[in-house]
Amino acid sequence: MSTESRTWTGPSAPERLQLLRQAKSIAIVGASDKPSRASYFVSTYLQSSTNYRLYFVNPVVKEILGQPTYASLADLPESPDVVDVFRKDADLPGVLAEAIAAGAKTLWLQLGSWNETVAADAEAAGLDVVMDRCVKIEHARFHGGLHLAGFNTGVISSRRQMLA
Repeated sequence: MSTESRTWTGPSAPERLQLLRQAKSIAIVGASDKPSRASYFVSTYLQSSTNYRLYFVNPVVKEILGQPTYASLADLPESPDVVDVFRKDADLPGVLAEAIAAGAKTLWLQLGSWNETVAADAEAAGLDVVMDRCVKIEHARFHGGLHLAGFNTGVISSRRQMLA
């Protein structure tokens, strides 16, 4: 969907920060064991840099980052606070149905993922919704790891230092 036709307005930065602060568990739907995939990169970051209980949802892979995977959200040992989705657009209505049935609080669609019908249905079911944003980038930005624009502030500069 092009940005011109976007009418849904998501939570503000302070509201996204609050969602991440309140969350204790994150289920990553479409988690991958392949290091080249975005879901793997996000999972690695969350596992090493946060205290969230992570659940990897992938019906094909048995283990990701040393943790067992789950075939579906229904198989999780608890209701996840956040369902972070790495699936194609056509799969989103089914993921939402699973998230609602599992008692999730927030549906979080990753960068590039935007579906206003799914967002409206999620909100009607009482879920908070975040679309087209990365949990890793948002978490790092809110916790000092990234500049407001999303860039790491620890970059070594090629600018000459002025000597006193």
